Amino acid sequence: MKQLVVVGNGMAGVACVEQILKHHPDFEITIFGDETHVNYNRILLSSVLAGEKSPEEIVLNSEDWYRDNGIRARLGVRIERIDRARRLAIDSTGAETPYGKLILATGSTAFVPPIPGAGKKNVHVFRTLDDTRELIAKSRSGLKAVVIGGGLLGLEAARGLQLRGCHVSVVHLMDTLMERQLDRPAGELLRRKIEDLGIRVLLPRQTQALLGNGRVDGVKFASGEEIEADLVVIAAGIKPNAWLARESGLEVRRGILVNDYLETSDPDIFAVGECTEHRGQTFGLVAPLMEQGKVLAATITGRRGPVFTGAAPAAKLKIMGVEIFSAGAVDASEPGVEVVRYEDPSLGIYKKLLVKDNRLHGVILVGDTSDDRRYTQWLREETDLAPHRRHLLFPPPAADSGLEVAEMPGSFVVCGCNGVNKDDIVHAIHEHGINTLAELKDRTRASSSCGSCSGLCEQLLRAVAPEFEEETRTTLCACLPFSYEQLREIVRGQQLKSVQEVLNVYGNRKGCEVCKPALSYMLDMLWCGRHDEDRSARFINDRVHANIQKDGTFSVVPRMRGGVTSPAELRRIADVAEKYNVPMVKVTGSQRIDLLGVKKSDLPRVWADLGMPSGQAYTKGVRMVKTCVGTEFCRFGVQDSTRAGIELEHRLENLFTPHKVKMGVVGCPRNCAEATVKDIGMVGQDGSWQVVVGGAAGKSVRKADLLITVETTAEALDACELFFQYYRENANYLERTYDFVERLGIEAIRKATVYSTDAEKRKLLERLRKSKAIAKDAWLERDTPANPTQFVQIEPLETTCS
Repeated sequence: MKQLVVVGNGMAGVACVEQILKHHPDFEITIFGDETHVNYNRILLSSVLAGEKSPEEIVLNSEDWYRDNGIRARLGVRIERIDRARRLAIDSTGAETPYGKLILATGSTAFVPPIPGAGKKNVHVFRTLDDTRELIAKSRSGLKAVVIGGGLLGLEAARGLQLRGCHVSVVHLMDTLMERQLDRPAGELLRRKIEDLGIRVLLPRQTQALLGNGRVDGVKFASGEEIEADLVVIAAGIKPNAWLARESGLEVRRGILVNDYLETSDPDIFAVGECTEHRGQTFGLVAPLMEQGKVLAATITGRRGPVFTGAAPAAKLKIMGVEIFSAGAVDASEPGVEVVRYEDPSLGIYKKLLVKDNRLHGVILVGDTSDDRRYTQWLREETDLAPHRRHLLFPPPAADSGLEVAEMPGSFVVCGCNGVNKDDIVHAIHEHGINTLAELKDRTRASSSCGSCSGLCEQLLRAVAPEFEEETRTTLCACLPFSYEQLREIVRGQQLKSVQEVLNVYGNRKGCEVCKPALSYMLDMLWCGRHDEDRSARFINDRVHANIQKDGTFSVVPRMRGGVTSPAELRRIADVAEKYNVPMVKVTGSQRIDLLGVKKSDLPRVWADLGMPSGQAYTKGVRMVKTCVGTEFCRFGVQDSTRAGIELEHRLENLFTPHKVKMGVVGCPRNCAEATVKDIGMVGQDGSWQVVVGGAAGKSVRKADLLITVETTAEALDACELFFQYYRENANYLERTYDFVERLGIEAIRKATVYSTDAEKRKLLERLRKSKAIAKDAWLERDTPANPTQFVQIEPLETTCS
C-alpha cells in the first residue's frame, strides 16, 4: 500500500483525510500531531473556556475513528525534519517514517507582538485546547484580566474569561473592533453590546509594555496610561506555521506556497489549512480550509480536476450572541461607491451595502444576517442590481419558499465551519432518513459549531426530508425579537443573570408585561437561584402571593396536599374568615378551601394567622394534586392514591412552571379525581400505575396521553418528575402541558424522559432537585413580606366643596 503521512492533526488536515477515506484510497495513513489530543473543533474552544462545553464535547474524531479506519495516530509527536531525497519524515523521537505522499497541515501559531514583558508569568495566548485549560486553571472570580486584541479570537477569550468570574478589559490598537470586517458604526454597535455584558473596551490603545516583577501585574499604553492586570491574553492574530516547509526547502513566503490543486513545489508534498498561501492569500477562517481539503483529497486520490480558487474576503461569525456577516469591501471612501444603509440601535441591527457601478461591492450585517446568502451570490456572480434597487435591504416575500434552496448548486457550502455542502446534506437526508435538525447535526456536523447556518439547514430539510419535523419558534414579543429556544440559548450561553441585563443587551431596554414575567421564569429555571431576582418583573399575583379578583381584592387558598385536611386547619380557616370579614368561603374543584375578597392590606396578617402553606393558586406553578381515597377506605381502590398524591405534591410544590400545573392521582380506573384530564396524572391499576400527561378539562377537553406503565409507586413518581422537569425546561412560557405534548408529540417526549438513558434521567432529576432545594413556601418561610410597603393601601382623601 502507498504510505501517506499527514503532519498535523487539526481540523483542516483530518477533514482532508476524511474526504480521502470517502474515495476508498489505497493508502496506509499515519497522522502526526504536536498536541496529545485527538482531533477537536477549535471553533468551540471559547465555549470550553466559558464553561458551556467540556473538552470531551468538542471532539470531532475519537480514538475509535482512527482505529476503525486503520490510521496510525502519533499524538504528541512532532515532525522535526523532512528528508525529501529519501522520502522520510523524522520525528522528535528520532524515528523515521517513510512516505509516498505527504500532507503538511501544520496550521498556524499565535502572533505575539514584540511587547516588552510578554514573557512574564500569567501572560498567555488563546489558540489550543492546552491554552484553554491553562486559562481555565488561572481564571477565578474577581481576577483582573486584560485581553490584547479586538478581533474574533480576542472577543471570544474575553467573554469566556468573564463567564469564569473575571473582570475583563479588551484593549485594541484600532479605533474600531474587528476593523477588517466592520466599519465604524457597526464596530460601535458591537462595542455597546459587549459593554452591556459588563466587559470594558478600551479603544484605541497601543500596548507599550506589560508590567510586573516576573509576574504580570499591569499593562502600560503608549499614552502613559496604566491599568491593573492579574492575567493577560494576547490575541493579536495568527501567522502560518511554515517553518518545517521552509527548512525542508519548499517554496515559502508568508505561508507554504500551493497551487490550485494544493500541490507544493515538491510533487509528492501537499499542504492544506492555515499554513498555506494561495495566490498571495493566507487563511484564518474555516470554510475555505474545508474546501481546500476536498480539492486536495480529489488530487491525491487520482481524481485531479477540482481546483481551489481562493476565498472571497467573507466572514459569518457569532460574537457574544451577536451575529455578524461581512463580505467584500468595508470602506466606502473609494470613488464611485454608493452606500445603502439601515440601522436600528434599539434592536441592535445594522445593515450596510456598498454598491459600485450597479454591482455589490461590499456588505456588513450586524444583528440580522438572514440575507447573507443573497449578498454572497450577488458578489460572486457580479449581479446587476438595477432590478433589485427597491429591495436591496429588505427583499419582497418569495412566491416560492423553496426557490432559494433550489437555486443553490450542489457544491454550495452550507456549513462553513465544517465544510458541509448542499449535496452532502441532501445525500445524508436520503441515505439515513434524517427528518430533524438534531439528526442532521449528528450525522453531518452541519450547524454544530457556531450555528449560524441552522436556518439554511432547516430550509433544506423542509425541501428534501419526507417528514421534516420543524421546531416551533414563537417570538416572545416586540421587545425581544427572539424565539423561546433562542432566548434560552442566549441566557444560558451568555450566562445572563437578570431580566434587565437580557433586555439591555438583546431587547429594547424596557420590556413589557409579556416578556418580563417570561424572562423572570426562564432565569429562575435555568439558574436555580444563582440570578438576580427582579420582583417587579413578576405578575402582581406572584408579588403578593394571592390571586387578584375583578374588584381589586384577593383570593387566598392554603395548600391541602391531596385534598386532605384536619379539624385544626379547618378551625384556623374559619377563625381567619371571621377575623378579616372574608365575604366568601368556597370549596374549590381542586379539593381546597378558597377565601375570596381579602383586602390587599390584610394579606400579610392573613398568611401569618393561617399558618398553612401557600396553595400557589395565584401563580404559574404547581397548583395541587387531587386524589381519591384509594385503598384506605374505598372498596374499589387497588392503589393507595391518597398517599401517592400527597408525596407527589410534596415533591413538586413551590416550583415555578411555564404555566399552571394541575395533577391528579386515582386509585383505580374509575377515575374519581379525574386524573386523565390533568396536566400530570397517575391512574392506579391492579399491580401497576399508568402515568398520563397533557390532559385538559377547560374550554377544550383533552384526554391525557399515556406516558408509561410501571409496577411500583416509586417508579410512577419518578416518571412524573421526569416529565415535569422536561416540561419546565422545554415548554414555551404560558404553554400548558396539553399544548406542549401536542407540539412535541408524546413519542418524542417519551424518548427524552422515561425512555432516555439512565445518565440523562439522572441529569433531569438532579436539575429538578436543585430547583426544589431552593424553593421556599411564600407564606411559612418568610417572617415578613419582601416588600412590606406594597401592602399599604392609601385611602382616598375626603374633600368638601365650599
